[in-house]
Amino acid sequence: MNQDALAFAPIAELAALIARKKLSPVELAGAMLERIERLNPRFNAFLTVTADLALEQARRAEKEILRGRLRGPLHGIPVALKDNIWTRGIRTTAGSKILARFVPQEDATVARRLARAGAILLGKTNLHEFAYGVTTNNAHYGPARNPWDATRIPGGSSGGSAAAIAAGMCCASVGSDTGGSIRIPAALCGIVGLKPTFGRVSCHGVVPLARSFDVTGPLARTVADVAVLLYIIAGPDPLDSSAARRRVPDYPALLRGRKPRPRLGWPREYFWEKLDPEVRILTEEAARDLEKLGARIEEVSLPHINESAEPSTQIALAEARQYHESQGWFPARAADYSAEVRKRLAMGSDVRGVDYLAALEKMKVVRSDFEAAFARVDAILTPVVPFAAPEIGQKVVRVGDSQEPVRGALVGMNRPANFTGLPAISIPCGFAKSGLPVGLQLIGRAFDEAGLLRVAQLYEQAHDWHKRRPPEV
Repeated sequence: MNQDALAFAPIAELAALIARKKLSPVELAGAMLERIERLNPRFNAFLTVTADLALEQARRAEKEILRGRLRGPLHGIPVALKDNIWTRGIRTTAGSKILARFVPQEDATVARRLARAGAILLGKTNLHEFAYGVTTNNAHYGPARNPWDATRIPGGSSGGSAAAIAAGMCCASVGSDTGGSIRIPAALCGIVGLKPTFGRVSCHGVVPLARSFDVTGPLARTVADVAVLLYIIAGPDPLDSSAARRRVPDYPALLRGRKPRPRLGWPREYFWEKLDPEVRILTEEAARDLEKLGARIEEVSLPHINESAEPSTQIALAEARQYHESQGWFPARAADYSAEVRKRLAMGSDVRGVDYLAALEKMKVVRSDFEAAFARVDAILTPVVPFAAPEIGQKVVRVGDSQEPVRGALVGMNRPANFTGLPAISIPCGFAKSGLPVGLQLIGRAFDEAGLLRVAQLYEQAHDWHKRRPPEV
């Protein structure tokens, strides 16, 4: 298998070759590092490349496998981590000037679990500063660029992770999602991204943004790849009080089993109101394709969802401000933040306690609307974002007959899953005439990631969107 084929092969295929000793982890890691050296100057997906560590881990993995000590499907597989995830002895900047020289003394729980599974760490990926944005146009380290068009954003805040996967510089990555930061870059870069249920995956050792919404989750090339990563990183954690004490299903095994006929909800409100015509056509076609594959789609109502944007913003503003104040960074080091993040942290002081508490109550109301819908359907079908990737630095975009701020428009479809704590997945569903990818979102019941993965794979297996690669990588 040549280098390009290795770079874009699904994890299951690579793992099978490694298990049969047909592929060396050293060869695979070397191929990825060569691609990073060649492509990262163009796409700026990695902030730190851990080449020596990756090759050391690969050599260790090879020795273990040759001795019959295969740890599982990630043993010898090269991955990346978003650079707000602590890595012992490796700088973790969170995309900021303030943490430019921060070297953690311990691994985040997700990093430790990946290492225990035998994954190879290639490096740390670019992100929006402190994960507080949706473009990965980083003021301190430069913008990450979309491999499908380097003048476009990859989305954010996990944009470096998505760009690295789309360009074939790693097999998978772990990111964080507070208002769409896994799903937005997955959609704009044509890969798969899963925001798990709040508490399904530990956030210990992940630099927080808003603790009520923060989740950690996988990005990868296929649904099956995402399932493998989720199975490894999910589960209770005594170091994170918000981590759920629930059994973790064997997601890869469940995907290999029978897939029941899904019942999908088409929300009457909010999600389908403002869309670029091409995005509307592609996502509606995806819905029709799911019906042809046996899904039943019916209209559902989420009567309070239009009231969720402001409360969600208030919670995020207040919690982000509280964290940065508690670290002694803001306002003491205000000049070390980008203008964008500095402005949003300053806005956090304007959130009154009574409004914050009212916003928490509104969370319960909106969550109950979703729960009522899930009495009739298994998952809710929506677009991920209303348009394909905008240009780097673009502030507004035309959606239909109106101009919309890029930030608000990108977050809008994604924020409800964070506000309610529900799991959601983005999967590729086609390409705009510009050649840029478009994503489809499925939102599921709490802790029913398995159900989302089944529906997503049902659609994925009927199409080749996930097999396409950017033309210049």
